[in-house]
Amino acid sequence: MKALEEKILREGTVLPGNILKVGSFLNHRLDADFLMEMGKEIARLFAGDQVTKILTIESSGIAIAVAAAAAMHIPAVFAKKNKTSNVSGEVYRTVVHSYTHGTDYHVVVEKAFLEAGDRVLLVDDFLANGKALEGLIDLVEQAGAVVVGASCAIEKGFQHGGDRLREKGVAVRSLAVIDQMTDDSIVFRPSDSM
Repeated sequence: MKALEEKILREGTVLPGNILKVGSFLNHRLDADFLMEMGKEIARLFAGDQVTKILTIESSGIAIAVAAAAAMHIPAVFAKKNKTSNVSGEVYRTVVHSYTHGTDYHVVVEKAFLEAGDRVLLVDDFLANGKALEGLIDLVEQAGAVVVGASCAIEKGFQHGGDRLREKGVAVRSLAVIDQMTDDSIVFRPSDSM
């Protein structure tokens, strides 16, 4: 998505440890109009896949998942990083390692919200090493549902998580893929090579 690449170049900041800060529009302060445009693009990319639910993980993935769900007119579900008192009933659970936070989370989804027969699209803000999406895939499989694909706003192609998921047969269609990133340079993967 050319508009996203331009926004990253204009507003993004590369931090030590291969962290891309896009808090000005994606995961701290939200540019709602732009999020809705990203949601429409995700809906376009997966228009023929009969998606029935979108699944993400809290918290930064929620905004883009809701934008995609609104464009597709389907529910969005988010996996919680801990089973809290407002999660009742039985849950699917898995462990996800966060690259950004350097920690493991025990994520849960109530069984009532993810069911056999669902055709699930995974959506998140970032794709780095793929561990969050692998955890979400595990939750979908526990439910007896089907993963139709995954779309992340920004994929760090140089960390190869998306490539590994593609090799496993997951239809990963990220909106912007960064192949190289330094303090003063960001190189995007051509969209025709994904």
